[in-house]
Amino acid sequence: MSGRDSGAALFAGLDVSTQSTKLVVIDPDRGAVVHVDRVEYDRDLPRYGTRDGAAQGLGEGVSESDPRMWIEAVEVLLGRLAGAGGQAHGRTDARGHRDAGAMAERIRCISVSGQQHGLVALTADGTLARPRAKLWNDFSTAEECRLLTEAVGGLDAMISEVGNSQRTGYTAGKILHLRRHEPECWARTRTLLVVHNFVNWFLTGGPDGGVAALEPGDTSGTALWHPGTGRWSRRVMDAIDADLAAKLPPLAPADRSIGAIGSRLAERFGLPQECRVDAGSGDNMYGALGTGNFEPGLFTVSLGTSGTACTVLDEPYVDPTGEIASYCDSTGRYLPLLCVSNLANGYNALREALGLSHEAFARHVEEAPPGNAGRVLIPWYEGERTPDVPFGAAATLGFDAADLAGARPAAACRAVLEGHVLNLWDGSTRMPVTPREIRLTGGLSASPAWCQTIADVFDAETVPVAGEGAALGAAIHAAWVWYRESGEARPLAEVAAPFVVLEESRRRRPRPEHRAAYAALRRLFRAVSRRLRGLDGEDPFALRREMLRVAAPR
Repeated sequence: MSGRDSGAALFAGLDVSTQSTKLVVIDPDRGAVVHVDRVEYDRDLPRYGTRDGAAQGLGEGVSESDPRMWIEAVEVLLGRLAGAGGQAHGRTDARGHRDAGAMAERIRCISVSGQQHGLVALTADGTLARPRAKLWNDFSTAEECRLLTEAVGGLDAMISEVGNSQRTGYTAGKILHLRRHEPECWARTRTLLVVHNFVNWFLTGGPDGGVAALEPGDTSGTALWHPGTGRWSRRVMDAIDADLAAKLPPLAPADRSIGAIGSRLAERFGLPQECRVDAGSGDNMYGALGTGNFEPGLFTVSLGTSGTACTVLDEPYVDPTGEIASYCDSTGRYLPLLCVSNLANGYNALREALGLSHEAFARHVEEAPPGNAGRVLIPWYEGERTPDVPFGAAATLGFDAADLAGARPAAACRAVLEGHVLNLWDGSTRMPVTPREIRLTGGLSASPAWCQTIADVFDAETVPVAGEGAALGAAIHAAWVWYRESGEARPLAEVAAPFVVLEESRRRRPRPEHRAAYAALRRLFRAVSRRLRGLDGEDPFALRREMLRVAAPR
């Protein structure tokens, strides 16, 4: 032990997301979250000139950030933890304990959650080979995804190779884009990392001996490695560059640490020299862990700028269409996941256009009947990831002239709410299990209207989960890993139990009186979605007439 180190063990989780970095510190012995802090990039690091965490003026479909911004955010958070800022932001637990001043000295392990798929390229000396990282929501690599798919022989062959289709969100297309369009940067590149691996490399020393390592969860989303077989695809890698394998770090187990905190960081921020850095994972993996999603049948749905739905499985699942992402989780199991790129964007845009608060929006929703009298919105405002329509646009059915003139704000509000939830539901039906309970996280989970509509559309109970999402999941994972490596292994569910708090007072159940209307609305939404994509399906106009009959008051 370090001479400074005393007291009960604490564990830290960092979540390096698109718009912010959050730090959570837990004390498992007391079952207490003892510290929470956040850096918002736009507000707190204005010199990077970001909007919603992304650099501006880069062109349509391009979404990138300077990786140094994420490192600066981590340094700010560790600095606050170590000094006066730690005192200001620390929390008092239920017993009145407040120990921010000694927190840094007592942290035994740190785990990092990162936004998935972002590509960071490093030179041999550890500087950035490219000044910005392409993010998960960058749509500029559609051509590269097409080229890779053609190179291996089509969609079926690609899914056989890597368990996933090639999507613009995934990392493989970003790598090929770098090689094709920025050959000078590619020539300088010696190491390729995704976001959380890059932060791990920094924490373990960066240019001074930092550990570059991948892990199964985030590596699943590179579309270079098959999560079911655990093998790299030589065919996909060769289609990018014959030397690509040399630029990829080794794969570390998800349930182990990769090294100790860098000595300079330890000294600078008051961390013990023996503090471990665990393998970490993607934000989706840790978001599931932070909601107690340890067994099949539980779904975690995250409601933010984008929306995700996932569940834990004991066996790998590969969707033959590639619409459901095939991932490993952060514990050695599997995490099939659906992601829609449009969620809070349409909701917030309508609220702002109508000048509505969240509460006023919810009141308008209640003024329109469930099913919205056959009005349907397809919410593909900025292209869509699921279904895979990168150049998609929003569409409506059943709106009359009065609706279009803005005479019925209630109908517009319900259409936006139901449209986004239906789009999430439609994609989720490709999952191999039906949800028996949906645990909600993310900003919109605070809305009773969203909670009830999800319960009605999915026909399953919903319950928001209190806490800090992926950052909390990272802290729980750090504790679990440290106990395993210290010879006092504890079951993950036992470690997590004090921190996974279901908000039972906000639990919502499907309303039996609206089941018929929502069953009809689901069919109608799916029919419109399929017709827009040129697929066979039911006649939306006939379904709308049927729905109006079913939903009519009796």
